[in-house]
Amino acid sequence: MMNIDQFPADIRPYILPEPKGEMFYQCLGCRSELGIDNLLYTCPDCGSVLLLHDKNFDRIKELGGKRWREIFDYRRMLNHQSLKGVFRYYEFIAPIFPLDQIIYLGEAHTPVVKANGYLKEMLGADFYFKDDGLNPSASFKDRGMACALSYINYFAKKKNIKNLLAICASTGDTSASAALYSSYMGDFLRSAVILPHGKVTPAQLSQPLGSGAKVFEIPGVFDDCMKVVESLADNYHVALLNSKNSWRILGQESFAYEIAQDFDYEVGNKAVVLPIGNAGNITAVMGGFLKFFEAGIIEKLPKIIGVQSEHADPVFRYYLEEDINKRSYVPVTVQPSTAQAAMIGNPVSMPRVIKLVQDYNRAAGEKRVYIVQVSEQEIMDSMIIANQNGNIACPQGGESMAGFKRAIEKGYTGPEDVGILDSTAHMLKFMNFQEMYFMNNFGPEFHVKPRPELKNAPVFLKPERLKKVPEPGKPLEGKDMEKFVQELTAEIAGILELEKK
Repeated sequence: MMNIDQFPADIRPYILPEPKGEMFYQCLGCRSELGIDNLLYTCPDCGSVLLLHDKNFDRIKELGGKRWREIFDYRRMLNHQSLKGVFRYYEFIAPIFPLDQIIYLGEAHTPVVKANGYLKEMLGADFYFKDDGLNPSASFKDRGMACALSYINYFAKKKNIKNLLAICASTGDTSASAALYSSYMGDFLRSAVILPHGKVTPAQLSQPLGSGAKVFEIPGVFDDCMKVVESLADNYHVALLNSKNSWRILGQESFAYEIAQDFDYEVGNKAVVLPIGNAGNITAVMGGFLKFFEAGIIEKLPKIIGVQSEHADPVFRYYLEEDINKRSYVPVTVQPSTAQAAMIGNPVSMPRVIKLVQDYNRAAGEKRVYIVQVSEQEIMDSMIIANQNGNIACPQGGESMAGFKRAIEKGYTGPEDVGILDSTAHMLKFMNFQEMYFMNNFGPEFHVKPRPELKNAPVFLKPERLKKVPEPGKPLEGKDMEKFVQELTAEIAGILELEKK
């Protein structure tokens, strides 16, 4: 870390930013522009989803890519709370908040971990996992929440609001993140989450409860929960925190900015692989890379590989049609999936995806966005294999790895492409799926059978020759303890085929 007075004199004026942006919502349907002085999630005129823009972005572009690279690299060395997270890239996210109103809980700047030699050989390409499970609530959702809750903080102070409810629908990760960040702002903000009953892991359910949120479980799947939340947002004064919230999308753009910075802004040979659930994350990542490209910070756009399970694949089906004029978006009825966060049959950000894919390919001058489909078996096998080779991948991380393998098989990526695979959450949230895999407990609806060579289970040892063994409150002593250690040592050494010194 360095103090700002140790930085070169010409860079110092840029390090601590001041609010100079002029943000507005733009409707993707009727293209109308709307102010940010109200909590908006869809266009009040036509009902379409919104994207946020800064009217002063041309001023940002004028500074030049070289200068922006210097600013971000020096900010990385700065010990300033507000600029440690997603707002290291302040001017490219939401340049309207005073620094003291930014909410930071330790999110963002998660590591990229290079796959070991075995995984590289198995897939036939170099790749990295970006471990977004190392965010505060153990998922990538914290990126968007940091921005969305900073906006709510800014909005509430500007409007002198003393009591507000934040609400979201979730398959687990969004609820954990929303509840955590809302609890930090507990002086005026309460939170509630709506979950599909029986579709959230015990670990994920415990998170919003632990953060003090009001938790409602209802019949159905995520799409049903989302309809209820949308109805609440339409009819009551609440702050919606799903990815329909455009501020969430802005915060998640930081994923793209970090990849660019971590690879010294050379991303033309990268293939960024992302699971698609509600489609907010792939939208954000495309938007982030586009901004950096337009500002000259990166010289070439990376490939984007979106991945869907065959149990929830509306985006994949949409892009099966190559002719843009013949494509027709049709929601699907989801089937049970191990990649729970991606088990969404009608992504609210689909209009954003359609626009951003067009913009992205147009800016690149060629097709750079691909959507692939994988099976549930491939998702689980990939998660287990990744984690048995030093990673902490969740099922969605397994989905990314399976998707990268599919992209290689399809020829969408070549030997020159280095994969950056999004592992969206920490695998500890999904230990039940690992246990189901090892114990062969998946129901037939999942279409998952464990590969014998990947199964693992504890081995209980109690040699028959032992008359006495330690018990709670009854430790062994003397010769009894010596015999216990000797017998167990010999049995373990035999099982592991160890050679004596």
